Amino acid sequence: MDLDYRKQWDQHVKELYEKECDGKPVVYWEVKYPFPMSNRDYVYIRERRELDVEGRKIHVVLAQSISLPQFAEKPGVIRVKGYKQSLAIESNGKKGSKVFMYYFDNPGGQIPSWLINWAAKNGVPNFLKDMEKACQTYLKKT
Repeated sequence: MDLDYRKQWDQHVKELYEKECDGKPVVYWEVKYPFPMSNRDYVYIRERRELDVEGRKIHVVLAQSISLPQFAEKPGVIRVKGYKQSLAIESNGKKGSKVFMYYFDNPGGQIPSWLINWAAKNGVPNFLKDMEKACQTYLKKT
């Protein structure tokens, strides 16, 4: 997954990079939160696999937070310690894809209920629209 491209289209990314630790790629990701809240950051491992299921290619990405001394917590930024994602992507046989995702994230800290409600109603759907547009643009780029 192209982390440099994500920095171009995702306005909430403050910092995002991959670093090898103990022979495994580890991702560091800092997310901008609206004022007056503190940014959140993630340290996680992810695995990517391409599966062949009865002749169908399915791309699977698994990610989970991890604690490593190489990634010290930053003052003023809340470390997300509970993060897990499972993603499966399959071509629909035409010009599209089927995407299945499980996502869990405990952002910690005190988050106002109005922001939780906004994120559920507007934030997630808007992010998915941005991601769809980024995918379409990425195809034209490559």
